[in-house]
Amino acid sequence: MRQYLVAGNWKMHGSLADNRALIDGILEGAGEASGVEFLVCPPSPYLASVGERLAGSGVELGAQDVSEHESGAYTGEVSASMLADLGCRYAIVGHSERRTLYGETDDRVAAKFAAAHRQGLVPILCIGETLEQREADETEAVIRRQLMAVIDEVGIAAFADAVVAYEPVWAIGTGRTASPEQAGEVHTFIRGLLRDRDAKVADGLRILYGGSVKGDNAPGLFAREDIDGGLIGGASLKAAEFLAIGRAAAAAG
Repeated sequence: MRQYLVAGNWKMHGSLADNRALIDGILEGAGEASGVEFLVCPPSPYLASVGERLAGSGVELGAQDVSEHESGAYTGEVSASMLADLGCRYAIVGHSERRTLYGETDDRVAAKFAAAHRQGLVPILCIGETLEQREADETEAVIRRQLMAVIDEVGIAAFADAVVAYEPVWAIGTGRTASPEQAGEVHTFIRGLLRDRDAKVADGLRILYGGSVKGDNAPGLFAREDIDGGLIGGASLKAAEFLAIGRAAAAAG
């Protein structure tokens, strides 16, 4: 049985003081969501301090991005081995903001996935369509293209140690959320694409939903068979809201 994962992507938010308060709040209530795995992904300057505060808690640490390069003259980049050295277990790759704001291509996302995987990190591969693509009935074609770029790079077996996050771009930070039916259909499509290549890997893969998830809409989303948790943005910056999402996952489990 797949374990629910509730992952917080803090994006470019936080300070030493704010992070301490947020982590303390999460740790205080995380035990109320039995069987759910919690993950926080702070900005890279705070990975070490947040990791120290999480030590021994069971709440995992992850990075918001990772370089496709292992070392060299790449000013500003952070390698997978550096993240592992800091205690990260996960690394987000291909977030829609990286794709749209910084021009990351499918090939570059695949290379980042491969770099994280080589160093023993669990990549969280973000995929999803824009509003224009959905309205043009291109959702499945976009999802297939983004997934196949990674499968062609690393093979299907690598997904045994990975997570996929479906994040419709039109629902990220907009307050709009895909209905449970809309999200569930895409999650089932994703699992089906992978099952065609390896049923065991597909059935074990956790597929998260990301896109304006909150405590009040999480129960409906998590009730869908192929939704295994959430990649949470703004709501992960408030301990009470993040924990409410975790409790919704526990209730669905």
